[in-house]
Amino acid sequence: MARSSNQKTKLLHLSRMLLRQSDEEHPLSVTQIIEGLARYDIRAERKSIYDDMEALRLFGLDVQCRKGKSPGWFIGSREFELPEVKLLMDAVQSSRFITQKKSDALIRKLEGLSSVHEAGQLQRQVYVSGRIKVMNESIYYNVDKLHTAIAGQRAITFKYFDYDIARQKVFRQEGKRYVVSPYGLIWNSENYYLVAFDHSHRELRHYRVDKMAELVVTSLDREGKDQYPDFQLAQYGQKHFGMYSGQEMRVTLRGRRDKAHLVWDRFGQDIIMAPDGEDHFTVTLPVVISPQFFGWLLGLNGSVTLTGPKDAVAAYRRRLSAALEELP
Repeated sequence: MARSSNQKTKLLHLSRMLLRQSDEEHPLSVTQIIEGLARYDIRAERKSIYDDMEALRLFGLDVQCRKGKSPGWFIGSREFELPEVKLLMDAVQSSRFITQKKSDALIRKLEGLSSVHEAGQLQRQVYVSGRIKVMNESIYYNVDKLHTAIAGQRAITFKYFDYDIARQKVFRQEGKRYVVSPYGLIWNSENYYLVAFDHSHRELRHYRVDKMAELVVTSLDREGKDQYPDFQLAQYGQKHFGMYSGQEMRVTLRGRRDKAHLVWDRFGQDIIMAPDGEDHFTVTLPVVISPQFFGWLLGLNGSVTLTGPKDAVAAYRRRLSAALEELP
C-alpha cells in the first residue's frame, strides 16, 4: 500500500498524542496509538511504534513504557510538572491586573501543558474576597512594550486616564501625551506601576500601567541618567507605601523586639536595627511621607511607633486629628 503524504508527520502526531493523552496513570497501548495515528491517515505497525518511541526518547522526550497489567506508553517528566502548572493557574486566576478575558485565554493555554486527564484537576477556581479585575485589556500588551523600552533604553509616550462614575475614560492633561523614560516596573498592591523619568517635570514619577493608553515606544534615548545615576528600583518601591507620592524623609521608628519581622517584611532584611533597651529596637530609614505610610503605622496598633523627625511626627499627629474630626 502506498504511503500517505501524512507519513512524514508521524513523529509530530505521535509526540502530541503522548503529551496530550497520556500520563503515568493513563498510558496509551500500542493499539490505541495505531488507531490514533490512523485518524490522520498515518499507517503504523507495532514494530515501527517501538522504533518511533526510541527516536522520541533520543530527541529528549521522556517516553516511558509500562508493562504488566496495564501496559502502554506515557510521558514521564514534562517541561512543566502538574504542581507547577497549578501554581501558574492560581497566579493567573487570582491576579487583579489580568482582565477576565485574558485570564480565560491564558488558562486555556496552561491546560495544554498537561494531559487531558490532568487538565481535570486544573479546572478549579482561586476565589479571593472582593476580587476585582481591571477593565483595561491593553495592560497585557503595555507591559510587553514597557519591557522593550526598558531593555532598549528608549523613551515612551502615552495618554493617562481615570474612570468616571459611568466607567468612561477621562484623560488627564486634557488628553496630551506624557513623555517619560522608563526605569522599571513595580508590582505593588496588586497593580503594575511604571517608574519613569518625567521629561516635563525633570524628576522620577510612577504611573499605573492599567491607566495608560496608546503607549508608543519612541526612538528617543532614555533621559535622567545624569540626575539619577544610582537609581535602585527596589529602594524606590520600599519608600513608597501603596505607591503614593509625597515628601521623602529619613524617619526613625521604635518597635517591640517581637515585632521586628513586621519592619523586615516591609523594608527588607538588609536594614539595621539598633537595640533600645531589653524589649525594643529603633531603625532609621528613608520613607515617602503619605497617608498610606501613616495607615501602615496605625495598623500596627502601637507595636511600632514613629519617633522622628519632628516634621514627620507633626504630620502624623495632624493626620490622626483630621481623621477624628471627619468622624460623625
